[in-house]
Amino acid sequence: MEKNNPSQEKMMRASGFPLVSEDVMENILSRLPALSFASAACVNKSWNEVCGRILSRPKLASALSLNPSLHDAVKEVLDKVLSEPIAPHFAIACIGKKFSLEVTHRLITEKLGSSVPTITNVANGIIGFDALTNKLKEVKWESSDDEDDRDHGCGSNGPDSTGDSLLDRGIVLVVGFVPGLKVDAIPLLRPNKVPGIPLVDKFVTDIRNFTASFSDSMSPAGIIVFGDEETDMKPVLANMDFAMDEETVIVGNANGRFLCSSADNTRNNHSDTYYLDAVALVFAKDKHKSADIGETQFHVTLSTGVIPFGPQLQAVCVIAKDSERSWLTARMEGQPEILYGEGLLVDIKDQLDDNETPDLYIGVVQHREFSTGQSSSSGASLAFYEVLGGDKEFFIINGVGVKPGDYFLFYHSDSDTASSSCGNAYRNLAILKEESSNKNCLQSRNVAGNNEEKEVLGGLIFSGYPRGEAFYPCVDTFPFSDNFPGVPLAGVFCSGEIGRGSSSSISQEDDEQNSARCSLHYHSTVYLVMSYVPAISKR
Repeated sequence: MEKNNPSQEKMMRASGFPLVSEDVMENILSRLPALSFASAACVNKSWNEVCGRILSRPKLASALSLNPSLHDAVKEVLDKVLSEPIAPHFAIACIGKKFSLEVTHRLITEKLGSSVPTITNVANGIIGFDALTNKLKEVKWESSDDEDDRDHGCGSNGPDSTGDSLLDRGIVLVVGFVPGLKVDAIPLLRPNKVPGIPLVDKFVTDIRNFTASFSDSMSPAGIIVFGDEETDMKPVLANMDFAMDEETVIVGNANGRFLCSSADNTRNNHSDTYYLDAVALVFAKDKHKSADIGETQFHVTLSTGVIPFGPQLQAVCVIAKDSERSWLTARMEGQPEILYGEGLLVDIKDQLDDNETPDLYIGVVQHREFSTGQSSSSGASLAFYEVLGGDKEFFIINGVGVKPGDYFLFYHSDSDTASSSCGNAYRNLAILKEESSNKNCLQSRNVAGNNEEKEVLGGLIFSGYPRGEAFYPCVDTFPFSDNFPGVPLAGVFCSGEIGRGSSSSISQEDDEQNSARCSLHYHSTVYLVMSYVPAISKR
């Protein structure tokens, strides 16, 4: 029988455990929940080394609860994600509108600690594995702008008096341990004086400076963005796209409500003088990471739900009558005549399927000047604006930012396009799965005799709320869940899906406009997959 080494015997005597093999000790500690595991790691140096080996690779944990009690739902998801060893480096929670944003955020941060960057986001629906049944669920709630939906019964521990105990109540939580990366939540601030302009340049500079403080680059590996429902994220994302390297993946929800806590407490003290317009959860590569830590990678693919049609048009006159809507006239490219906007919209609706009642957008190619610190340049971005209607010669669109001379195409939501592109997303993720499998087969064995394998850690889904009943339930999850069954997954239904990756990983909506990058999508689903490539073992 093999004898224990002296250091192991010392560890056992100091802990009061009988002398057992190191494998048995590792097996015991690996079964502890996260908080007990963290305590065990502090017992002595030997225990800390064993715990370090157990938690040496990145890990994601997620859970969903539809318990109508806020406190019970939060407890269920926290108990689930902390049921195994994990040292959270970040946390993201998405909740229904009937749950208090403030109370939920406080409960989570109190449990995980103030040093864990945490974002809590109000959602139109959630996706994830149920904390009690472990079944994959997609839940959409009725969208409502009623102020009472925000506050009435928010702190309740049970059903409210209206009887809609399950409406807009629920939570999905994901926590991540990502050694080799530095993570923090960086806010986009807007001075609360009038008129307050979002500090976009500072936001981008803060992201780049945070990254540069740990990496050899100023562009992080990945960014998860949450925008406020009253913030126009199009110019923000266009600036981020210009400032970041092509390899930086950017995903998120552009239109919601949220609270955030940064690990750097100086980023949290802004409520007296600033509004919070957006937050970026930034993942920066750590150039000082240990040599035995591999690389966490971010992969993104898109299932679009809109399709272009008609000739290219050019904006002629643009009138922004308030901060939310614009009136514009247009003409066909190369033609002097102004099109009669109201009549053209009638013709468009006559050509579309009345049974689908699709949403209508214009996709505008916008050439703008961008600056980051002392660097400036010009670039083109593709931005979508919802068409609200017509008024004689004018189109009325939701949003501002279109300028005379901008070119655009009409787009409409389309279920066939959504279904087809969902299949494309499945195939893109299947390629990632196949690449991982092939690499697994080619990996050499390390000194201990274990195969070093690339693994998929988990995924996040940002799906358009209006994609329709034709895609419900569980169609938005199948590209991920079918390729990576049982792998942690969390998602949110949005009204503006952020998805930006390299040209090889995410496609544009239209080949004619592929020179203009697009980061903000509608009627789409964005899939983020995180994987881990171990360090090369040295003999």
